[in-house]
Amino acid sequence: MSTKFFQTALDRLVTARERQARRYINGALLAMDDAQLKELGRTREELKREGAQAYIF
Repeated sequence: MSTKFFQTALDRLVTARERQARRYINGALLAMDDAQLKELGRTREELKREGAQAYIF
């Protein structure tokens, strides 16, 4: 039982850190111009919809 508890806790921690990293990267991508974003296959609207933050903890 305790193994499942720790596995669930670890899974939630990893998921939270992945979301935090994605927001951080989206913030960095938003600093690029539209031509660079187009080369990467992303749009500014898509990045804003996914969320962004300017720094990481």
